[in-house]
Amino acid sequence: MVEELFKALSELEQVEAIALGGSRSGENYDEKSDYDVYLYVTAPIDEDVRRGILQNFCKYMEIGNHYWEMEDNCTLNNGIDIDILYRDMDFICNEIADGVERFNAHNGYTTCLWHNLRTCKIICDKSGRLAAAKKRFDVPYPDKLRENIITRNMNLLSGTMPAYDTQVAKAVSRGDKVSVTHRTAAFLESYFDVIFALNRQTHPGEKRLMSLARKNCEILPANFEENLNQLFADLLTNPENVKSDLERIVTELKAIIPLISQ
Repeated sequence: MVEELFKALSELEQVEAIALGGSRSGENYDEKSDYDVYLYVTAPIDEDVRRGILQNFCKYMEIGNHYWEMEDNCTLNNGIDIDILYRDMDFICNEIADGVERFNAHNGYTTCLWHNLRTCKIICDKSGRLAAAKKRFDVPYPDKLRENIITRNMNLLSGTMPAYDTQVAKAVSRGDKVSVTHRTAAFLESYFDVIFALNRQTHPGEKRLMSLARKNCEILPANFEENLNQLFADLLTNPENVKSDLERIVTELKAIIPLISQ
């Protein structure tokens, strides 16, 4: 059924390539794993056209969601969810080049698009541009990008006026639980950006970060899981301890930063 859907989508004039991402692009999936599908298009595809195709394969459809990217979020007739994202290849390549070739770091998630491109499985590639993009960015992790990610995000973790640990401490003192949670989430975004950059690993996204870091990263802070689990526990029951939890996490992370030269 999914192969038939891919074939129908590939026949659209505007579609130049189709890629399968997420767990379905590799070996770590089961029969219940969702489908993350990326359509690289040369022009917008009318919603009625997309709906006309998808209704043959999906029992539930949300067409034209645009909360993050332009996408159709659906449930296939077999009950498995499928997210179809519509992308411009030139835009995506420029975003990836901003890090890989121009070495610019973000506030967390710096190399996610690069990871997505490197790990995706090509389903259709009419012009060969998607394969060419994968080849272009199939390069060693740039040392300058690594350095910039670590420097920028370490400054956000602690030691500067806008640093997250300071913001969390202020929120705790005010009893502002929403702000504590929000700023702690931002702290973790930068924390894992540093972890993956330190290990020259592209950032895999939002899910299963602790287990993926354990699996793929040789360099991890002491008490990596224990410190994070203590933070999560205190967020729920003892928010007054969150400040010291963050201090401990930053201290352990700083201890391995000298390994950046290795």
